[in-house]
Amino acid sequence: MSHYKLFDHTADIGVEVTGRTRKELFVNAAQAVFDVMIENKMGSGMAKQHRKLKVEGTDVADLLINFLREILYQFNGEKFITGSCEMIKFTSKELQAQLTGESFNNKKHLIKTEIKAVTYSGLKVEKVKAGWVAKIIFDV
Repeated sequence: MSHYKLFDHTADIGVEVTGRTRKELFVNAAQAVFDVMIENKMGSGMAKQHRKLKVEGTDVADLLINFLREILYQFNGEKFITGSCEMIKFTSKELQAQLTGESFNNKKHLIKTEIKAVTYSGLKVEKVKAGWVAKIIFDV
């Protein structure tokens, strides 16, 4: 079951992500970034490479944007595709995560959509009865 859905946006891609907890919301948002961007042409599992991130923000929404921007940088700057994410430390203003994934390989991976940036435009992160919801716009 997917924990996100795309919504219409004029020129970019909108994603509504859900999670039972804030931590799960962030993990699901990271998964949404790569589901939107990359297709594994071979359909097989990922090689196991690990990277640690430390990200800060002024509040939960800023932390989410900075986290997704760091994950996007891992792809654009380091060619690292995040397959899964585990939160090691998580507060409303700081997180430490371990990413598991592999290096981009054009024989194995297809770029479906190029995400240029994760934006503050229309950003919403809120607690709801069933957990947490975030609306995020990706600049494509």
